[in-house]
Amino acid sequence: MSPRVIVAAAVLLLLAAVPLLSGVLGQTFYVTLFTRIMIFALAALGLNLILGYGGMVSFGHAMYIGIGAYAVGILTFHGVGSGWAHLVVALGVGGVVALAVGAVCLRTSGMAFIMITLAFAQMLFFLGVSLRDYGGDDGLQIPNRSDFGLFSLANGTVLYYVTFALLVGVLYLLHRLVHSRFGMVLRGCKSNERRMKALGFPTLRYKLVAYVISALVCVLAGVLLGNLTRFVAPAYMAWTVSGELIVITVLGGLGTLFGPVVGAAALLLLEEVLSSFSVGVPWLDKFLSQHWLALIGLFIVLVVLVLKQGLYGRLSAGKEGPR
Repeated sequence: MSPRVIVAAAVLLLLAAVPLLSGVLGQTFYVTLFTRIMIFALAALGLNLILGYGGMVSFGHAMYIGIGAYAVGILTFHGVGSGWAHLVVALGVGGVVALAVGAVCLRTSGMAFIMITLAFAQMLFFLGVSLRDYGGDDGLQIPNRSDFGLFSLANGTVLYYVTFALLVGVLYLLHRLVHSRFGMVLRGCKSNERRMKALGFPTLRYKLVAYVISALVCVLAGVLLGNLTRFVAPAYMAWTVSGELIVITVLGGLGTLFGPVVGAAALLLLEEVLSSFSVGVPWLDKFLSQHWLALIGLFIVLVVLVLKQGLYGRLSAGKEGPR
């Protein structure tokens, strides 16, 4: 069994046990923390499909997180508490937006693609700011979490395990996708799109489908994030959030299926530790409290320079299941 499979299995087993360990330790905060980690891992998995396997650098995927979160917030604001309604509206709107944005962006490549995805994200960001009835720039409180009838996300443990189940489900579906004919064509487009066209593959169609699937995974993450925080704001669609998703993907390992999960855990756990770290030396504690983000930046630089394949990607590759 390869190191990658062992690490992936160990991480998933640990995630499955977090609520139990949290109850034993009496620290319910860990449930919230690891729910957030899995949500960002889910969004990074979506981005990794086009970034890691398709070579498309999108700086606008945060807008799909915002669409998912705003679907929950706006519908709840109008008295619609059904989780199924939240999910259908979020995926429907997200799919239409992704189809339209992808049809425009994918006719470009390189820096033009990056800038156009960023431009669309900024348009959605300022649309959120203009929604004064829904809080505008200050955001909108979500009084109740989604209710799916058979279960409700009002309970933090239920929300945790729903997020965990969706993370595992998306991992499995993406594993099947990237190892299928579709995945082979997508990776071929990354390596040499001109050659794939010469072989008769409609590369634009393949990339558009990949882009829409990638966006819908981020919409799903947005629905979960809105339920976790019980709040939604235009800040969810800021370009910095898109940048964070790229960092998570690169940190874990581009083109590795489980890399974004490892990257999300590493980055968010490091943020949590450094933001409250104390060594008992007043001047050093003051420095850490004010400049902990610089230390995270240093960590990312070191990983990129020393472990060019990422934390998970550095593990010896072999013939394994989820790459």
